[in-house]
Amino acid sequence: MAVSSVSVALFKKMVMNGAINLKNNHKKVDELNVFPVPDGDTGTNMSMTVMSGVREMESCESSSIIEVGKVLSRGALMGARGNSGVILSQFFRGVYVGMQKLEHNELTIEDFMNCLESGCRVAYKAVMEPVEGTILTVVREAAEHTRSHINEFDTIDALLECYQNEAQKSLENTPNLLPVLKESGVVDSGGAGFIEIIKGMIMALNGKMLEANEGASAPKTEEKPVEMQNIYCTEFFIALKDLGMFDEAGLKSSLSCLGDSLCVALEGSCCKIHLHTDHPGRVLEQALKYGELTDIKIENQRIQHTHLKNGAKELGNGPKKKFALVAVCFGEGISQTFKDLGVDYIIEGGQTMNPSTEAFVEACSKVNAENIIIIPNNGNVVMAAGQAAALVKDAEVAVLKAKTIAQGYASLMVFDPEADMESNLSAMFEAVEHVKTGEITYSVRDTEIGGIKIAEGDFMGIANGEIVVSTKKQMDALTSLLRKLIDEESQIITFFCGKDVTEEEKGTLEGLCQVINPNIEVEIVDGEQDIYSYILAIE
Repeated sequence: MAVSSVSVALFKKMVMNGAINLKNNHKKVDELNVFPVPDGDTGTNMSMTVMSGVREMESCESSSIIEVGKVLSRGALMGARGNSGVILSQFFRGVYVGMQKLEHNELTIEDFMNCLESGCRVAYKAVMEPVEGTILTVVREAAEHTRSHINEFDTIDALLECYQNEAQKSLENTPNLLPVLKESGVVDSGGAGFIEIIKGMIMALNGKMLEANEGASAPKTEEKPVEMQNIYCTEFFIALKDLGMFDEAGLKSSLSCLGDSLCVALEGSCCKIHLHTDHPGRVLEQALKYGELTDIKIENQRIQHTHLKNGAKELGNGPKKKFALVAVCFGEGISQTFKDLGVDYIIEGGQTMNPSTEAFVEACSKVNAENIIIIPNNGNVVMAAGQAAALVKDAEVAVLKAKTIAQGYASLMVFDPEADMESNLSAMFEAVEHVKTGEITYSVRDTEIGGIKIAEGDFMGIANGEIVVSTKKQMDALTSLLRKLIDEESQIITFFCGKDVTEEEKGTLEGLCQVINPNIEVEIVDGEQDIYSYILAIE
C-alpha cells in the first residue's frame, strides 16, 4: 500500500505492529548475547520497553500526533530496561522531538525522515561514551543512507524499506566494528531488535497487522525472577454493535500489547475475550469501541507481596530520613544480605531481569529520604537507574556504578549514614574499584571468546567480566577461577552460593582458597540465586 503521509491512526498502528513483531521475535534477539550465558535478555528488555510505550500510546485519546508521540516517549522512558532498552526509549524520545515543529497533524516523507534522524541524535546523546558496532551504529548509518536518497522516495513505504535495508547491512557489518562480536560469531543484539520493530512498521504500512504469538511474552521461568506481570485474568463478552464493521484483527493487535494468553472467539453477534493483563481497564476501553460489554469477570491471579518482600519502610506520611539505599538483587539470600547491611529497598532483578526506570522511580518515592543512593549491581542496569535519578525531583538521587553483586556488597561495607552524600559516594566508589568479582555459570552454546574455546554445557569462570576458563566440571572451573583472582594480598573472599550448590560443596570452599593463600578469610552466604552457582567477592 503506497502511503505518502502518516496520520495519527496509522502512526499508532505502525508503532504497535513494530512492538508486536519484536515481542514475537524477542527470544531470537536474546540468543545473540555475546557471552554464551543463559541470561541474555536484550530482546526481552527492548520488547518490554517499547510495549510500555505502546500501552500508554493506546490509552491516549488525543487526535494530535505530537501528543501521541509525547505519550509514547514517556511510556517507553518509564518502561525502559537494560542499556538497549534505555537507548531505544531515547530513540522514541527523539522521534517525539522531531515532531515538535510539525505545522500539520501528519508525517510527510520529509517529516518522517526528520523523526528518524532526531531519534538517532537523541539516542547518541544518551550514551556517555558511544561504541560503534552497536544499535547506535545501525540507527545512524540507516538514517544517513536514507537521507542521501530522500529525493528518490514518493512514499513512506519506499523510505522505510530503504531504511530497513541499510539497517540490515549495518547490522551485518557490526562484527567488523566490534571485535567481540566477530569472535563470538554474532551480530549486535540491540541492532537486531531495532530492525524487528522497523519490519513490523513496514508490515503495518502494507496492511498486515500482527498479533502476539502465544508464549512470545517475556520468559517467566523459575530461573528468571521477574517483576510480577499480567496478574489479572480478564474475561467478558462484547455485544457487537455492527458485525460487518468488526475489525477482529485490529482488536487482537490492540489487546496483544496489553497482556498475554489472549483468546478472541466470535460467537454470532457476540465476541468473547480472555486476556491476562496488568491493565484490565485499558482492555475494556479498547473493547468498548466495538459494542457493549457483558459478563465482565476480572480476577487477581497472584497475591501482591511487594511491600513485605522488599521490606521497604513506608515513610510517606512521616518526616524524611537523611539517607536511603536502593539496590537491585536476585536470589533471596543475596537480597536478605543486602537488607542486613542497611539497604532500605530491594528491587528484584539485575543479572537475570533488568528492572525498569519506573521501578527505580517508585522505589525512590517509597523510601522517603532526602538523599538516595541506587546500587544497580549490574552494568546493564546503570542507565535505567540514571534515567530514574533524573526524574526524581524531591530528593537528591545518585547512582553508584556498581556493576556486580560483589561490587555492591563491598560498597555497603563503607557506607556511613552520618556522612554526607559526597563522602559516601567517594568511599563507596573506592570500595567498588578495589573488589574483585568472580562468577561460575554454564554455557548455552559453542563459541570462542578471548582465545578460550567454549562448548555448550561447559562451566565457565568469569573474572571481572571476562571469561577466563571453560571446563566440563564445575569444580575445575571454580578452582581455576580462584587461582586467577586470589593473590597474596587478598584478605577476604565471600562466596554467594546458588541454589544448586550442595552443603558438601560448601564445605570444600575454605580449603580450596587456603591452598592458594593460607591467610585468606572465607565467608559463605547462601545466596539462593539461579544460573550463577557461585558469585565471588575478593578484597
